[in-house]
Amino acid sequence: MKNAQHNGFTLVEIAIVLVIIGLLLGGILKGQEMITQAKIKNVIADMSGVSAAMYGYQDRYRALPGDDKNAGGASGRWGVAATAGNGDGVIQGTWTAAGEATHFWDHLRRAGFISGSSGTDNPFNAVSGKMGVQTGDGAGKGVLGEAAATKMFSGLIMCSANLPDKVAVSVDAQMDDGLGKTGSVRALKGGGNPAIPSEGAADAYTEDGVSQYLVCRQM
Repeated sequence: MKNAQHNGFTLVEIAIVLVIIGLLLGGILKGQEMITQAKIKNVIADMSGVSAAMYGYQDRYRALPGDDKNAGGASGRWGVAATAGNGDGVIQGTWTAAGEATHFWDHLRRAGFISGSSGTDNPFNAVSGKMGVQTGDGAGKGVLGEAAATKMFSGLIMCSANLPDKVAVSVDAQMDDGLGKTGSVRALKGGGNPAIPSEGAADAYTEDGVSQYLVCRQM
């Protein structure tokens, strides 16, 4: 007499399927982690590269890019195609508005310190957020009345926008103290490409999987 056939999976078969699913999920998560780590390294490299480019320009021309009074004009280094700064040693203007803050990129490009032959467009970081420079004045209290130590910087800052929370925290931790409100690297919470503040409170990081940050480094 033949044994009756049973439908369904045995415990061994189910265990094998679960092991396979676990291996697949582990591979996917590991791949995502590798991608995130690559983005972190690229963001840090970009910020460090811009700082190096600025100091290289300053060493060669004895002026800040964007503020260089000998960069453009009829008798300037690159002629009327380039716009000269006023040479006061301060990069004027906000990071996306026409002015020395955007001509900063044009001067660096014309000098060959960053890619591109010319142009004032802000470059993008590894997560498609804009990078920019701006001089913060650090005046007054933060929006919540914080002490001066918790505010965004005075002096020249280099910022990278649209950083996911995990990337922002890791960038700060690898370049500074990992705390958004203190140190030489600080953060401002906000998605997209938020304006770089000249003053105001810095934000502590919240790792919730959805928050994005503008991370700024004093140059």
